[in-house]
Amino acid sequence: MAYDDLRSFLSALAENGQLLHVKDEVMPEPDIAAAANAASRMGDNAPALYFDSVYGFTDARIAMNVHGSWANHALALGLPPTTGTKEQVQEFIRRWDRFPVAPEVRDNPLWAENTVEGDDVDIFDILPLIRLNDGDGGFYLDKAAVVSKDPEDPDNSGKQNVGVYRIEVKGKRKLALQPVPMHDIAQHLHKAEERGEDLPVAITLGNDPVISIVASTPMEYDQNEYELAGALRGAPAPIAYAPTTGLPVPWGSEVVIEGVIEGRRREIEGPFGEFTGHYSGGRNMTVIRIDRISYRTNPIFEHLYLGMPWTEIDYLMAANTCVPLYKQLKRDFPEVEAVNAMYTHGLVVIVSTRKRYGGFAKAVGSRVLSTPHGLGYAATVIVVDEDVDPFNLPQVMWALSTKVNPSGDLLVLPNMSILGLAPQAQTPGITDKLVIDATTPVDPDTRGNYGNQVRDLPETGEWLARLQKLAKENR
Repeated sequence: MAYDDLRSFLSALAENGQLLHVKDEVMPEPDIAAAANAASRMGDNAPALYFDSVYGFTDARIAMNVHGSWANHALALGLPPTTGTKEQVQEFIRRWDRFPVAPEVRDNPLWAENTVEGDDVDIFDILPLIRLNDGDGGFYLDKAAVVSKDPEDPDNSGKQNVGVYRIEVKGKRKLALQPVPMHDIAQHLHKAEERGEDLPVAITLGNDPVISIVASTPMEYDQNEYELAGALRGAPAPIAYAPTTGLPVPWGSEVVIEGVIEGRRREIEGPFGEFTGHYSGGRNMTVIRIDRISYRTNPIFEHLYLGMPWTEIDYLMAANTCVPLYKQLKRDFPEVEAVNAMYTHGLVVIVSTRKRYGGFAKAVGSRVLSTPHGLGYAATVIVVDEDVDPFNLPQVMWALSTKVNPSGDLLVLPNMSILGLAPQAQTPGITDKLVIDATTPVDPDTRGNYGNQVRDLPETGEWLARLQKLAKENR
């Protein structure tokens, strides 16, 4: 089923035993973040959390860990909560084949119930803001979908962007946003600043679960996130137009913040406990002036805990990082079988592929680094044979253990681009990258002795199905 807002999805999580309502009064810090941190340690069936009794707030509703398990991720896509990881990635690929599905414009958006504008804006009156990690430099909005348009081609819906970026609250009408240079919003801002203009933005909080997924999907510049949302939902994504900026925003959002990124203005932002599991330092970042906030009555503030993996961010950015990389590689190299980029938003990418000829695997690995996502994230690429499942880490480790000869199978590319948050970069934004060829050499590459590899028995697949069925019956 397709969920049009966060509340209907929270109800579905509750019906499936995937939502814990914490009714006891909790401290805003550290209890809420610590609880979300703990929930992520509960494994692939970890529940979402809902808090509505927070010390110091007379009226707080905070949702955490909404996407923080494979069970919750499956439910977001309308799948049974028992759907396995690899099966969810495969279903994501199948639904991507429906792309694009145009969004549906609806009247009376849910977020339009209340409005404050101009000098009356005070974000602290609307949201129960908390810090996530004790080293954070302030309050953050870290699960907001930010909408912007290409100022040189504003009517081109393909060049609009819906993305998730970290946003620090700097004042009642002021935010700081980090536009990573590889992201679409950074290109929009660059074009606006070249024109001497501010960049209008709409920041949406408390979105339906698929909007959060597509907003964190590394799509190509001219691909529309709402059209992907429709493909994943199996129904057009409902949108409405924000009144001040005119930007298309999700119809069911809890809160819509409108304003502008002020051109050529920067202020110190950070530090922040990032998806890498490390704190980033303070940096000069863009400044947003808030002009209007629209919100549902009694809005739910959806927050996202980030820290040492795995946490919710890793589930949210797992399947949707694998699939666009798979689609882009498959377009150029039909031999590619699967892509696993689930680890730390694809800083490591594992690709399984057939080979046309000797040296082919290195070409596939190098292509990963030039994809839109690979430019800023992929630091290490491991390429394995087609009979090695990249989602099966013991098989990947077997390939690394037996197929890699460092004298010829490691391709190091110096001084490549990477996002500034990557902790392995000695100079922020620049690092050496590595392609590991863990495939079996094929002609004319004749290195090694691989002629006597053990293969699965022909009956193994049949027996696996029988045993799985028997185990299910015995539960």
